[in-house]
Amino acid sequence: MDDESRSSSDETDHTHHGENAHRGCDESHAERPGEKSISQAEAEPPPPDGADHGAHSQHEGHDGPNGHDGHDGHDGHDGHGGMHAGHEQLFRRRFFVSTALSIPVLLYSETLQEWLGFSVPAFPGSEWINPVFAVVVFAYGGVPFLRMAVPELNDRAPGMMTLISMAISVAFVYSLASVFFPTQSAFFWELVTLIDIMLLGHWIEMRSVRRASSAVDELAKLMPDTAERIIEDGDSAGRSPADGRTQSGDTEEVPVSELSEGDLVLVRPGASVPADGVVEAGDSDVEESMITGESKPVSKEPGDEVIGGTINGDGSLRVRVGATGEETTLAGIMRLVEEAQQSKSKTQVLADRAAGWLFYVAVAAAGVTAIAWTVAISFNATVIERVVTVLVIACPHALGLAIPLVVAINTSLAARNGMLVRDRIAMEEARNLDAIIFDKTGTLTEGEHGVVDMATVDGVAEDAALALAAAVESDSEHMIARAIREAAEERDLTVPDATGFEAIKGRGVRATVDVSGFAGGPLDESGGGDEVYVGGPNLLTQLDREVPDHLRQFADEAGQNAHTVVYLVREGELVAAFAMADVVREESYRVVDALHDLGIEVAMLTGDSRDVAAAVADELGIDTVFAEVLPEDKDKKVQELQDQGKLVGMVGDGVNDAPALTRADVGIAIGSGTDVAVQSADVILVQNNPMDVVRLVKLSKASYRKMQENIVWAAGYNVFAIPLAAGVLAPIGILLSPAIGALLMSLSTVIVAVNAQLLRRVDLSLPDRPEATPRNVDG
Repeated sequence: MDDESRSSSDETDHTHHGENAHRGCDESHAERPGEKSISQAEAEPPPPDGADHGAHSQHEGHDGPNGHDGHDGHDGHDGHGGMHAGHEQLFRRRFFVSTALSIPVLLYSETLQEWLGFSVPAFPGSEWINPVFAVVVFAYGGVPFLRMAVPELNDRAPGMMTLISMAISVAFVYSLASVFFPTQSAFFWELVTLIDIMLLGHWIEMRSVRRASSAVDELAKLMPDTAERIIEDGDSAGRSPADGRTQSGDTEEVPVSELSEGDLVLVRPGASVPADGVVEAGDSDVEESMITGESKPVSKEPGDEVIGGTINGDGSLRVRVGATGEETTLAGIMRLVEEAQQSKSKTQVLADRAAGWLFYVAVAAAGVTAIAWTVAISFNATVIERVVTVLVIACPHALGLAIPLVVAINTSLAARNGMLVRDRIAMEEARNLDAIIFDKTGTLTEGEHGVVDMATVDGVAEDAALALAAAVESDSEHMIARAIREAAEERDLTVPDATGFEAIKGRGVRATVDVSGFAGGPLDESGGGDEVYVGGPNLLTQLDREVPDHLRQFADEAGQNAHTVVYLVREGELVAAFAMADVVREESYRVVDALHDLGIEVAMLTGDSRDVAAAVADELGIDTVFAEVLPEDKDKKVQELQDQGKLVGMVGDGVNDAPALTRADVGIAIGSGTDVAVQSADVILVQNNPMDVVRLVKLSKASYRKMQENIVWAAGYNVFAIPLAAGVLAPIGILLSPAIGALLMSLSTVIVAVNAQLLRRVDLSLPDRPEATPRNVDG
C-alpha cells in the first residue's frame, strides 16, 4: 500500500509521472517513558485476551503468504488495539482490586469518620486494618508506578511517573512511620485513594486510546475470512490464463489469506469485498462509509476500483484482485493511525516537560517548607507533615491525562471523518495555518479532461493530427493523454503504431510514430518513423519553436475560456493545437469561502498558463496564483510563502506534489480509496474532497482549545495546592490538609476527563453555499 498513489497531475505542461516521490516514514517517534516501561510494571501473566505489550507486533502478525494469516477468526486484527487493551485490562483489574482493598482503610479512617459522622465497631487488632491494607494496596497498585519511574530516573528526566512515585512513596513511608512514632495524622486513606485515582486515570487513558485505535481496527474485522475465487479455464488454482480465455464460472471457497494478485473473485449481494481490486463484471452499489466516511453507497461498474472490507449492495460483482494482505487499503489505514498514535504533539511534549518542572518545583517547595516551618516552630512532627503534604499533593495526574485524552479522541474523530493523521504535530499546527496552497487539477477541479476544440496548420487534417497525438499518448496514463485517446476513439480514427515513448518531465511526451501506409492525409507522405511531441507551452520553449499566428490566436482564445492548450510537434514543426477543458468542483467554492471565513489565505499552484490559472482563480476567489510551475519548482513556491513569515499548508496528490507536500508546514494529501497511503503527507484525506481541509482546520482548532483548557485545569490545581499545602496562608488560619488536597486532585482529574470528552461535540459541518454553476476550466 505504501507505494500506491495517484497518477494524476495538474500540469498544463502535460507532466507525466515516472517516479514515486514518497517521503519515507523514517521519523523516530518519541514515546512516553512511563508507557514504554509499562510491560515491565506488570509482573503477572498477560490478561486473558492475550494482549501483551511485549508481544505487540504493530500489525505485523499477519504471517500468511500474503501477510494475512490473521484473517482466520480475525486473530490478527487486534494488533493496534491489543497493546492498549492489555494496558486497559491491567489498570482496570488493579483499580478494582485496589479499590476493594481500600474500603476497610476508608471505613476505619478517623478523619473520614469525623467528617461524615459515622463510626465502625472496633475489635482487637482493628488498629492494624489501615496499615495492613494500605501496604497491600501499595504493593499491588502502587509498585507498578515505581517501576515505570525507573526509565525516567535512568534518563535523568523526571516526569509524570517520578512525581506519582514520589507522592505515593512519601505518603507510604510517612504513614508507616506514624504507626510506630506518634504524629498528628497518618496518610493511609490518602495513600490508598491516591493510588486508586492513579489507577483509574490510567485505565481511563488506556480505554480512550484503545477506543481510538479500535475505531480503525474494527475496519479490519469487516474483512471476510473466506472468499469465492472463480476458477478460470486452464487454471484450477484460480489465476488468470495467459491466453485470456473466458472463465468457466465455477467457484471455490478459499481463505482470504490465500488470495493473490490477479485472482478473480465473486462478491455476492450483501457480502464483504475480500480484497482491493477492480470490477471486471457486474453492477452494484458498495457501502464505503467505513473507509471514506461517505454515507451514500457508491455505484460500481466494470473498471471501477473497490476496497477490501467494504460491503456490496444488491448486485453481484466479479472483482480482479489488485492488492492483498499488508498492501490493502485497510492495512495502510492501520499503519497510518499507529504512526499518529506513536507521534507526539507539541502540547504533549509541553505537558511532559511541565511534569518534569513540577518535580523540581515540588522538591524545592518541600525544602522551603521544611526550612520555613523549622524556623517558625522548630523541627517536629508538624514540619514533617507539611513537607509530606506538599510532596503528596504535587502529584499531577490530571496533567498526565490532559493531553493524551484529547489526542486519543482527536485521532478517533479524524479517522471517522476520513482524515488520517500521520503526524500529530502537523495536526496541531493546522490551527495556525496562514495560507493553504491547493494543487488545482483533481483537487479544485474534477480532473477529467476532454478535447473541446483543435486547430491545425494549413494542409494538415484535424483527424490526422488527432490520430498522431493519440499514437504518441498511447503508453501514457496522464489525464490529458486519456482525453486525446478518447477523442480519437469517438471519431473512430485509426491510430498508427508508436515506439520509443518518453515522458519529458514537466513539459510533455515524445515518441517515434510509424506513418508509413497511414491514411491520415498529408502527414503520411514522408513514410517511415517520425519524431512526434505532445506537450504544453514549456515544451515549445524547450524545443525553441515559434507558434504560428493563427495557432497563437487559437491559444489566446482558449485561455480566455479557461481552457488548457497542448501542442503537436512533428519533425520539429508545430502542426496542431488542442484545447482541453476541466470543470471546477462544486465543493471548491465552499472551501475557499470557508477558509476565508477562518482567516486563511488561499493559493493555487498549477503548471497551466497564467491566463488559464487566472480564470479559475477569479471564479473561485483565490488570493494567490502560481502558474506555469514545473513539478520540481512547486516546493519553491511553498518556500516563497514561508519566506514571508507564513505557516503554509499544501494540498496535493502526493506524487507529483511530493516535494511541495514535504516542504509545507502541513502536507495534506487528497485522494480516495486505495490512495490513502501517501507517504509524503502529514495528513491524508481519504475522500477526494477538498472540503475535508476545512474540517481538518476546525478539528485542529477545537482540539488545541481542549488541550489548553485541560492544562489550565490540571496545572491550576498544583499552582494553588502546593503553596496552600506549604502553609503560605497559615498565619490567617488557612492550611490545606492532605485530605482536602486529595479531594481537589480527584476533582481536577474528573474535570479534565469530562472536558476531553466534550471534544466529540465539535461541529465539523460546513455552512451551505448558494448554488454555483460550474464552468469548464483548464486542466
